[in-house]
Amino acid sequence: MSRDARTTTGNSGEHPEDRAAETDTDTSGREPLTLVPDSEEDRRAQEKQASEAAAKYDAESRIRETHWRPLALVISAVAVFTAVYHMYTAYFGAPPTLIHRALHVSLMLFLVFLLYPPTRRSKANWWRIPDAALALLSLVPWLYIWLNYQQLVLQAGRFTATDALVATLLVVLVLEAARRVTGWALPILAILFILFGMFGRDMPGLLRHRGFDWDTLSYQFFATTEGIYGTAIGVSSTYIILFILFGAFLAKSGMSQLFNDLALAIAGQTRGGPAKVATLASGLMGSINGSAIANVVSTGAFTIPLMKKVGYSKNFSGAVEASSSVGGQILPPIMGAAAFIMAETIGVPYTTVALAAIVPAMLYYISLIAQIHLRATRLGLKGISKDNLPAVLTVLKERGHMLLPLVFLLYMLFFSGRTILYSALLTILVTIACATLRKTSRMNFRDILQALEDGTRSAIGVAVACASVGIIVGVVTISGFGVTLASAIVQLSGGVLFWTLFFTMIACLVLGMGLPSIPAYIVTATMAAPALTQLGVEPLVAHLFVFYFGLFANITPPVALAAFAAAGVSGGRPMATGGAAFKLAGAGIVIPYIFVFNPDLLLRDVSFIDGVWVVTSAIVAVLLLSIALEGHFMEPMSWYLRPIIAAGAIMMLNTNLLYDLIGLGMVLAVLAVQMIKARQNENLRIKAI
Repeated sequence: MSRDARTTTGNSGEHPEDRAAETDTDTSGREPLTLVPDSEEDRRAQEKQASEAAAKYDAESRIRETHWRPLALVISAVAVFTAVYHMYTAYFGAPPTLIHRALHVSLMLFLVFLLYPPTRRSKANWWRIPDAALALLSLVPWLYIWLNYQQLVLQAGRFTATDALVATLLVVLVLEAARRVTGWALPILAILFILFGMFGRDMPGLLRHRGFDWDTLSYQFFATTEGIYGTAIGVSSTYIILFILFGAFLAKSGMSQLFNDLALAIAGQTRGGPAKVATLASGLMGSINGSAIANVVSTGAFTIPLMKKVGYSKNFSGAVEASSSVGGQILPPIMGAAAFIMAETIGVPYTTVALAAIVPAMLYYISLIAQIHLRATRLGLKGISKDNLPAVLTVLKERGHMLLPLVFLLYMLFFSGRTILYSALLTILVTIACATLRKTSRMNFRDILQALEDGTRSAIGVAVACASVGIIVGVVTISGFGVTLASAIVQLSGGVLFWTLFFTMIACLVLGMGLPSIPAYIVTATMAAPALTQLGVEPLVAHLFVFYFGLFANITPPVALAAFAAAGVSGGRPMATGGAAFKLAGAGIVIPYIFVFNPDLLLRDVSFIDGVWVVTSAIVAVLLLSIALEGHFMEPMSWYLRPIIAAGAIMMLNTNLLYDLIGLGMVLAVLAVQMIKARQNENLRIKAI
């Protein structure tokens, strides 16, 4: 089954979002669709549309073409060296922390200025000299730290003029690199925090602090592990780059095709099958590649045309892809690499974070699939003809061996007792070995070099974002702004946990606008999570809460970058796609509140029986919430019944038995009304015949 297979249908026109609510006509007799390849011209048009969407909404994809061969060789050589260096340090150990992190940042900055143009419309010639100069200057901070390491460590804050000059150079290079790679949002936010740090004495009210001169701030950014070379870059230079390299080797072996074909085999024939395929494939790929927008564009180029042709609207098709790709960041075991930063930040083992995230991620995807199924039922959509779908066994026989590295990774992380770095490195080697088992996935030496280069290129965006966030974290740390903001949120909420959660959610959605998932988490964890811990919420629970809403900023209008990218691929309206994606994620928005009030959902320190009960009740609740959001159960649901069943579902999640019974009664009453309505309509249809 080729990943480029497509569906054709005579009913490929767009369905308005609420078409099913306007008619009671039964369209369930619609025949399943068949898969045939699109023409080469159609495929090229779809690829061009996806490429344009990526360039518009994902700054990381705006890499210029390098036609001058010597420059291309330099870029490839540096990228491969960067990958090999990090693999070497994973096994043999890294240099002193500051030197290692400085080299990581300098290598990434070097590649940024050679790969990313200063503007979208930069010409191919004029940039070479200034960007080459910036690339060479990017190596200066590392060289300076390497040559003066002992002096910087022992001087205890006494910063020389030369130190300040090199620190200033580093800050400027990081901000410019962030502008090129991630867009304007992150560098502007970092600059605002620099100004906040310098002019704290002039700030009003709660924002006022003692203020710091540039020498003090630059020392914080450059010569400590609480600034640019802080925890975020520490994780980027160890765990994240290795797992991104792992993802690059999986991609080179054809893992994305395996996920697409396996999802088609499992869900393609069901109602609205292509949308369920998109959910499964995007979730699996999103967990590995760590970028919601990149996943939308790459996976969406295949899944969105399928959804449109089966009968879903442009806006809904884009929304499914966006919400599924964003959800990949919360899906263990890799969680888009954010799990490693979370583990380092709160000081718990990585396995603790991954295990705690399993059930909430499962609930999120159950809610997505439930809404997709209800929408397909409402519109009378079918799936893809079984004759045109691959069999599960056939897919596994052809490419199933590439699941072995994932199984091996799980074993190494959860059962072997070895370090994460060693596990990641060994898994990369196992991936190369497993790929040799089939001709379709086998990699030669050139493929291996290309995977190393692709992995480093993919890690650039994360590294630059982490370095930029280090500026923000440095100011927050030295000024105490995080504690101030947390106190303000608690004070605004009156110390009531629910309102603290609500205001924290709003803060996360605002702070996460326009930011990639990893910097969004770091920013929200630094400034919003302390508000929850002040009220007694466990650090892990608090950080998972802010992580969820930092991610949902990518599908929350007015700045919903993942949804906008999906709209670019589907041809839908960006704001409408964002609204539909936010609605699809509606049950997911409730999930963080659930595990804050009932931490047993994270399966920490609970008995087997209690765990089964909590998970089962949560699944029932998200299914009921999906019914409320979609407004359909057997028949279209009246508007006033939707909030009733939603409220009942939420009440059923309460540990109070009385609330459980009241919620159950509300739910059963609504479902009974819907069943009666369905029976009446069925009798009317029989009489009409």
